[in-house]
Amino acid sequence: MTKRGAEATITRGQWHGRDVIFKERSPKSYRDGSLDMTLRTSRTKREASLLSEAKQFGIATPIVYDIDVSNFIMVMEYIDGDLAKTLLQNRDDRLELAEKIGRSVGAMHKNDIIHGDLTTSNMIFRDEVAYFIDFGLGEKSHEPERKGVDLHLLKEAMDSAHSEFPKLFDSVTKGYLDAYEDGHRILAIVKNIEKRGRYS
Repeated sequence: MTKRGAEATITRGQWHGRDVIFKERSPKSYRDGSLDMTLRTSRTKREASLLSEAKQFGIATPIVYDIDVSNFIMVMEYIDGDLAKTLLQNRDDRLELAEKIGRSVGAMHKNDIIHGDLTTSNMIFRDEVAYFIDFGLGEKSHEPERKGVDLHLLKEAMDSAHSEFPKLFDSVTKGYLDAYEDGHRILAIVKNIEKRGRYS
């Protein structure tokens, strides 16, 4: 299995007897060569760091087994489960699943981790636990605005991919507030971002 995205190539394979994912950041011909290498190196290191740090705070993420910085490759645990996008469409307990997602996002934001690409295609449920993958656009930030943008992206993704279930984000909100005592402030920013979009 090989998937090519905008930033990286994802390949499933074996590593020391483990079922893993190899994520290799692809070169960009439109960038200066030295800048391209610097960006790919820093993003590879940052993503590995965010995945590991999130796990320390109780957020389910793939284990990072190895980083080959010189070749811009991460070796990660393969999460054998179902995409949240699929389950939210097909399961009757979708509101409970959405609440679990919200609780994990709240834990991320409480600990100043910004995912950067919160869509239901970047979450995999295994044994009823939501695993978060692809922190390639992630960062560390204590700024409420960055957290608001992160959460707003999830709302937009849910509104788009799961429009027939309008209460999904309400359940995300419930879980988010359970995990993050300052969450009301971030939700106010989400509403403000929506207003800006409507009147811009």
